[in-house]
Amino acid sequence: MKKLFYTLSFALIFTSCIGQTKLDKPDVNPVEVQKSYQEWYKYQKEHIMLSTDFVALDSNSNQITKVAFLQELTEGNYIPIRLKSDTATLYYQLYKIEPKSDSSIKASIAETAFNEIQNLKKEGEPFPVFSFKDLDGNLITNENLKGKIVVIKCWYIHCAACLKEFPDVNQLVSKYKDRNDLVFLSLAEDTPEQLKPFLARKPLSYAVVPNMKTYMNLTLQLNAFPTHFILNKEGFIVKVLSDYNSLEVALDKVSKE
Repeated sequence: MKKLFYTLSFALIFTSCIGQTKLDKPDVNPVEVQKSYQEWYKYQKEHIMLSTDFVALDSNSNQITKVAFLQELTEGNYIPIRLKSDTATLYYQLYKIEPKSDSSIKASIAETAFNEIQNLKKEGEPFPVFSFKDLDGNLITNENLKGKIVVIKCWYIHCAACLKEFPDVNQLVSKYKDRNDLVFLSLAEDTPEQLKPFLARKPLSYAVVPNMKTYMNLTLQLNAFPTHFILNKEGFIVKVLSDYNSLEVALDKVSKE
């Protein structure tokens, strides 16, 4: 009887916790944030990280898979809204796009979600075999990176979003400078002749591999830039991320495993 009582008590507590999670309020008014594309863009940039791990909820507050959540966003009928939570876990819920909302909001969300689905498919796969030489002439291969966590930034000179995060990723390199088992590598579309004078003006603390346009487009099949990969010590893709904030969160987790 006592065992049954404890079992029922645990079930009630568990249900109560789930219920409270579902009843958490959005951290912004879902209607107000859609009044202009500028308002939505600012909110999305500061509060939504679709690359990272999160608990996904549909419009009825039911938990669904991350893939199902992203797929709904590609259909152009919903926006993702972050829910308030007392825990470090991220909760995102689907909210209907208002009929009068700027069409750019719908288009940008659909495109972002599509790219995130493609990135998600790469996770858990071995990173394609490579043998590169960076701008300093160092040979970099799958073999000589075994046993190290590898962070890869894919970019090109004329990508404004890629360049905007330079100070942040440089700071990330500095943060992990004492970790001998962690390597920062970047793949750039541009030629050495273009990169060397550019990087002299705007330094990047990663090792830089030039002439990677074909490799990134065909082998990695990238749809957007910047894209960040985190590889584990066995050379498998742990995370594929589209922004610095998601990269910082994911690397903190991976570096402690």
